[in-house]
Amino acid sequence: MKRILPCLAALAFGLFTPQAFAQPMIDPIGDLIQDALRESAETITELAPDWVLKATLYHSGAPGVGGRDSLGCPTVAMRTAATDRTLVPRRTILFIKETVGMPMPDGRPHDGYWYASDVGGAIKGARIDLFTGSSRGSMAPMMRLNLKAVTVSRVGTFEGCPKADVRIAAR
Repeated sequence: MKRILPCLAALAFGLFTPQAFAQPMIDPIGDLIQDALRESAETITELAPDWVLKATLYHSGAPGVGGRDSLGCPTVAMRTAATDRTLVPRRTILFIKETVGMPMPDGRPHDGYWYASDVGGAIKGARIDLFTGSSRGSMAPMMRLNLKAVTVSRVGTFEGCPKADVRIAAR
C-alpha cells in the first residue's frame, strides 16, 4: 500500500504535464503489479524450510516394507515419505526442493511435493525416508539424495489416502 499511493500521485501529475505527451507513457501501476507478481513467484519457489532432514530411500521390495503406509493406504512412488511423527505430523503435505525435476515413474519431472503418511522404526528425529517405488532399481534416479540433508517445507495437510498426482498451492 505504501508504494501504491506515490505511484498513483506520480501517474496523476505525469498525465497532465506537457512532457507527458512528448515522452513514452510510463506505467507505474503496471510496474507495481509486475513487481508484486514477481515477488509472489519468488516466495513460492523459495519457501523457507521448516526442517532440514537427512534423507534416506526405501522401496517396497525391501525386507519388512509392505505396500501400505502407516495410515493403511497404498504407498505411492515418489510421493510417500516416512517421518518421525513427533517432528513432522502424519498427513502433512511437504515440499522438498531437492527433488524438483527428478523423474517420476511416468517420466514427468517431479514437482517436489510429498506426503508424510508413513513412519518407520529407524526414522527418529531429523530424518525422512522417501519411497521410490517397487524395486531397488527405482532408487537409482534419487541416489544422489541418499544420506544427504534436504530442505523440507510444510505446505498443507491432506485427508484420506495420498494420491499419485498432486496439485498443491504453496502456503
